[in-house]
Amino acid sequence: SAVGKGPEVPFFSEAYGITATARGKELRLTLAPLGPGEPQHLVFRFGMSGSFRLCPAAQLPRHAHLRFLTGETPPRALCFVDVRRFGSWRLGDAWQPDRGPCVLTEYQAFRENVLKNLDDRAFDKPICEALLNQKFFNGIGNYLRSEILYRLKIPPFEKARTVLEALKDQEQARTKNPSLTLSKKLKLKRENPDLLELCHSVPMEVIAAEKNLFDPSDSDNYAAFKNWLQCYLVPGMSSLRDHNGRTVWFQGEPGPMAPKGQKPRKKRAQLKADPEAPAPKVTKGTSKRRTRAAVKPPKSPKKEEEEKEEVADGPRKGRARGRRKATAAPALSKPEVPIKVRRSLRTSVRRGRGETGSS
Repeated sequence: SAVGKGPEVPFFSEAYGITATARGKELRLTLAPLGPGEPQHLVFRFGMSGSFRLCPAAQLPRHAHLRFLTGETPPRALCFVDVRRFGSWRLGDAWQPDRGPCVLTEYQAFRENVLKNLDDRAFDKPICEALLNQKFFNGIGNYLRSEILYRLKIPPFEKARTVLEALKDQEQARTKNPSLTLSKKLKLKRENPDLLELCHSVPMEVIAAEKNLFDPSDSDNYAAFKNWLQCYLVPGMSSLRDHNGRTVWFQGEPGPMAPKGQKPRKKRAQLKADPEAPAPKVTKGTSKRRTRAAVKPPKSPKKEEEEKEEVADGPRKGRARGRRKATAAPALSKPEVPIKVRRSLRTSVRRGRGETGSS
């Protein structure tokens, strides 16, 4: 499309097939001609909102930045749709070099890559931030990290090295224990999965689902995804922004490395209005209050949030100056004359006119 940020695809063929291979957060498409010609490889990153959709060519969705047409009549289009345009594609078959083994398709290599590199500076950070480092956790994203840590009851701002070194010690103790047979070891793993195992099994739950849980345009599918979530965006859970500005959801204490100056916010359940609930009685006083409320425009949620933050953090300088001006204004008005002074003035005026004042 004209607004797409990706490069032009120099591929021409009357008929070709498309195959896909995934690795972590990347997807490689191979366009293979059905006749003579060389295949073309494209590697995609999806960003926050990128996806593929197959639809009639005459009814393209908005933000369809790359389109592959079918040879049928009427034709359909396989579209790379990306509303926020954070996604991208590049030519060639090479995966991005700074990404580690995939948590899904290369689990054993992924596990070894983490445990043998615990002295890396990436593990000086909180575990919630380390989980987004694609050099070690290729495939884990924002909602997955919250779900994984919640299931293990690990505070998100616990030091990553502390969490993973304990895991390494447990693994060594299991290996050296001669009383544990292979079947017992497998049973222990199934009953007590560690963090690295959940990095594999939790995203597998989503992939194994029959429906496309991530399609917000399909209310049933999106509702199924929301029901699957146990922590992320779930009412009653707390949230904090990490040091990179990404929101992490959790339950309980955040951990010793939580950003200073933030208070965890709890997600509240949204109550739906009851259509059969009786309407409140309207009295004279309430009608006046409603009239005043109608004159005064309602506050936006953002405005209300700012006012809550002001109450919590204290008044801002600009508003404090405004209040000082408001309190200083009455000093400019005419000073009030005491009652006794006014009476004496009236008495002197009457005497000057020859009148007698009443006592």
